[in-house]
Amino acid sequence: MATTAGSSPWGHSPSYRWVVPPARRVGAVAAAALLAATATTACSGDDERPDSGPLTAQKLDWKSCLAPSPLQGADSGRPEPLPDGTDWECAQLTAPLDWAKPDGERIGIAVIRAEAKDQDRRIGSLVFNFGGPGASGVRTLPLAAQEKYEKLRTRYDLVSFDPRGVGASSPVRCVDDKTLDDLRAIDTSPDDAAEKKAALTAARKTTEACEKNSGTVLPHVHTADAARDMDLLRHVLGDRKLNYLGFSYGTELGAVYAHQFPKNVGRVVFDAVVDPTEDPVQATLGQADGFQRALDNFLEDCAEDGAPCPVGADPQQGVTRITELLDRLDDEPLPTTDGRELTSSLALSGIISALYSQESWTYLKEGLQEAQELKTGNLLLALSDVLAGRDEKGRYSNIQAANTAIVCADEKPRYTTEDVEARLPEFRKASPVFGESLAWGMLQCTDWPVAGEAERLDVTAKGSAPIVVVGTTGDPATPYEGARRMADGLGEGVGIEVTNRGEGHGAYGSRNCVTGVVDAYLLDGKLPADGQVCR
Repeated sequence: MATTAGSSPWGHSPSYRWVVPPARRVGAVAAAALLAATATTACSGDDERPDSGPLTAQKLDWKSCLAPSPLQGADSGRPEPLPDGTDWECAQLTAPLDWAKPDGERIGIAVIRAEAKDQDRRIGSLVFNFGGPGASGVRTLPLAAQEKYEKLRTRYDLVSFDPRGVGASSPVRCVDDKTLDDLRAIDTSPDDAAEKKAALTAARKTTEACEKNSGTVLPHVHTADAARDMDLLRHVLGDRKLNYLGFSYGTELGAVYAHQFPKNVGRVVFDAVVDPTEDPVQATLGQADGFQRALDNFLEDCAEDGAPCPVGADPQQGVTRITELLDRLDDEPLPTTDGRELTSSLALSGIISALYSQESWTYLKEGLQEAQELKTGNLLLALSDVLAGRDEKGRYSNIQAANTAIVCADEKPRYTTEDVEARLPEFRKASPVFGESLAWGMLQCTDWPVAGEAERLDVTAKGSAPIVVVGTTGDPATPYEGARRMADGLGEGVGIEVTNRGEGHGAYGSRNCVTGVVDAYLLDGKLPADGQVCR
């Protein structure tokens, strides 16, 4: 199950499981050492409520998309038309707040689409989820489609949505932007009683704010609820089967959908796959190991790059120097141009942010060089802001609040400080850089007002069409081993594993072999062999 970042002080250190085009976003950051928000899109206002009526009989009222809301994660204008001039359209799907009471209170689910180019050969809709949990699909799809999905659009309408609790779909709200700035700066690996008390107090107050501001929606943001919404969307779009491309946490959502609605599965692909067999502790340990491996690979590349590596000539020396840097920042944060300071926790999340994609390694190298030589923290802070969903005006998307709400609704275990302290040696062994902070992140759901559903995912999907499952060997956020376990969990003849030998979180659109395999299945129905390897 997804063990990822939230809005508590523990929340920003564990990684999100989401996939966005990192080079474009981080490249804009590097240019000015500030986060430049990417032009994306939005649908209707955050609090608009749709009229009641038969859910499956509704027709979507497609209109030109509005500029994005800050909660969706951008501060720019409407999305640019696609290369052939096709405009993006937005609508609002009506769904029940509580699927156990389908005739009760309703909510709106923000949806976006771009119509297929070849209407005569159109297969139907291809629905995307980009992970998180908490990433806005309405925001992310136009950003990614310009570079990656034009071939898919020859035969599919490209469709995405903001899952319930996210962006423009009854968004979870917790604390204001200034408070969130302060929370992100708190030490997420406390090493004395005062630091521990400060973090626990802040976490408790954040949870209280989430309950006060979003108490109505918190019990209804389970992944299973989002899967029900997705099946309603399939029906309203007029598709007999769901065709779906899910990334990162989106693989968890897709697996839950396949478990609930196996007969409705069409052509489905999972990329950057969540391990369904792990409990939250195992998942978090897996991420600690995954990010440590990614950091080691970065450090090896950095040392071989020709120019001197700012943290040493070999990976072990690099780990030591990064650890020393983080220790120094714990006592003496670095100044930045926007008035905030780069603390140890912010630097750590900046490093995590850059490890999501090999394309971002150059910015990590520059950020570490700036911190070591110039004694300023602009680029590492900007990288951290990318991960947290903070724009250059200091406004946050609600990815952190939504992430916490969805994770805590899904995951049953609740951990104590004693649980964490008992596990610290195990986490330190998994990662000397990320282990402690990730271990303390297990307290994310400790005082959450909604009980979690389960310890592990049930992804059995007997009777489903085949699902292609892509795992990348150097994936830091969803380690490679989970792909085989997901394929096995889906069932014999359902899960078809494809291995991508490479670095980064997600392979489609950035690796030619994987992109070709996925396109062949989605566009032509050609299944790869189970166990196929892309290099």
